[in-house]
Parts: sequence; C-alpha cells; structure tokens
Amino acid sequence: MSGELIHKLPHSYPFVFIDRISEFEEGKRIVCLKNISMNEKFFQGQSVVSNIFIIEAMAQASGLLISDMKPKMVYLNGIKDARFERKVLTGDQLIVISSISHSIPPHYIFDVVARVKDELVSSAMIILAVL
Repeated sequence: MSGELIHKLPHSYPFVFIDRISEFEEGKRIVCLKNISMNEKFFQGQSVVSNIFIIEAMAQASGLLISDMKPKMVYLNGIKDARFERKVLTGDQLIVISSISHSIPPHYIFDVVARVKDELVSSAMIILAVL
C-alpha cells in the first residue's frame, strides 16, 4: 500500500522527499521516512540538510495523507509556527509524522513533526490548498 501512495506524489526524482510510508491511518495520520544519503544529488558535499528540504518532506507527507480524495492538484499554501530544534545530517533517517488538524475547504491544515530517532528536529503547521 505504501508504494502505491508514494506514486501519488506529482513529484519525480530528485524532488521526492519520502522514501517509505511506515504508518497510514486514512484521513487522520501518516508516518513517512526519508533516508538522508550523501549519494543524493541535493546532499552531495553537504553534511547538514537545509531546513527547506525538511519542510518539503513535511508538505509531501501531508499531501499523501489526503491523496484518497483524488485531488487534481495540491499546493503548499502556507507554513505557520515552523521551528527547527536540531540539525539533520547525512546518514540520519528523518521520520515525518503528519496529522490533519482541521479543514476549511479547499484548505487543509496539518500538524507536522519531524524527528531523527527520538529527537524532535522540526515542527510546523502545514497548510495545503486542494483543487
């Protein structure tokens, strides 16, 4: 099932920031994994991952959570209260957990956290617009 969901992302390599879905509760919660490898084009020669990649992984995970709605297009419409607690390094596995907070169609608001092991890396409210 998780492989099918990942293919619903409109992105293609190298812009896919989700490697695997480990948990999925339709319309409620999703847990996604991203292995931060120095073999990837974006991370070559870098030891610290840019925060924008973390936000993009959060947005992609949130989009997958509502992919059962079969939207024609989903846009990142806003980011609120983004906090970055620690650096993500190549070799880390980023765990992204997204839950739907509420919706005001066509907007969906998600509470999202990113972790490495048990450490909080980032948290944000992600707002997606669904067409």
